[in-house]
Amino acid sequence: MIDLILLGCGGNMPMPNRYLSSLFINYQGRKILIDCGEGTQVSMRMKNCGFKNIDLICITHLHGDHTIGLIGLLSTIANSSRTEDLTIIGPVGIIETMNAIRVLVEYLPYNINVLENPEGSFALLNKHLKDLEISTLNLEHSTECLGYSLYFNRKAKFNVEKANLNEVPKILWQKLQEGRTIEYEGKLYTPDMVLGNDRKGIKISFITDTRPILTIPEFIKNSDLFVCEAMYGDDLDISKAVKNKHMTFREAANLANLGNVKQLLLTHFSPSLENPYDYIENATSVFNNTIIGEDRLELHLNFDDENNDKIKR
Repeated sequence: MIDLILLGCGGNMPMPNRYLSSLFINYQGRKILIDCGEGTQVSMRMKNCGFKNIDLICITHLHGDHTIGLIGLLSTIANSSRTEDLTIIGPVGIIETMNAIRVLVEYLPYNINVLENPEGSFALLNKHLKDLEISTLNLEHSTECLGYSLYFNRKAKFNVEKANLNEVPKILWQKLQEGRTIEYEGKLYTPDMVLGNDRKGIKISFITDTRPILTIPEFIKNSDLFVCEAMYGDDLDISKAVKNKHMTFREAANLANLGNVKQLLLTHFSPSLENPYDYIENATSVFNNTIIGEDRLELHLNFDDENNDKIKR
């Protein structure tokens, strides 16, 4: 199971009922953040998320409503007695931004590894997130901006019958299940000798801030959860969306439909959008399985054979 909390669903400036952009992901006790806007720490504290085991922070772009929470968060992580390396990924300029932040947060008991503008799909050299495949996409905003797709691979199930058929010594079973190839008593043993068929993982895609460009549907294709910016609810605000390089509810829903995703979560609402539910039909008329984001909304994603209901609120 993967647990998610939408820590903040606001754009531009924090509101009394709405903090700024941040998504929290908990996978097997390890933590990932996408964006770190103002209010991130408060929501994390309210939901007892914990700070020590944050291994990865993905930043979409360097506007303040997506990054200003980093300064305090890095200090709080330090105060949690973390000593393991932390990885921060971001667009062009993230290295310069982190150098500036380190002037204010000078002494940390852990190292920060910064990856600037990585392209395509890649994995991290992190023992806790070895099953995670990360993909990025360049978006269309007023500054350099990245979309993220996180695919949580699931190991094939151990097949006792297959292991016995291949005469694999039991002493090697666990190591082979972990994916290691072993030479034992003059014979080479490989993981495929003990593992069954591959199992489908979970894909989470996160797109903000951007116009709805043609490359997004393929990038988010078949996502179990598509988190997308929806700055404007009213279709009549399309001119604002074009000018400010954001999206309307309807445009986000159209991407979800084109990408054949399972569920759409709308976020990053304009401060002028007091009640997003007033415009939900602009999204659901295009893509029915749409959720309006709220601060500290919880979602739980199950692997296919864990539960027939893929996503639970």
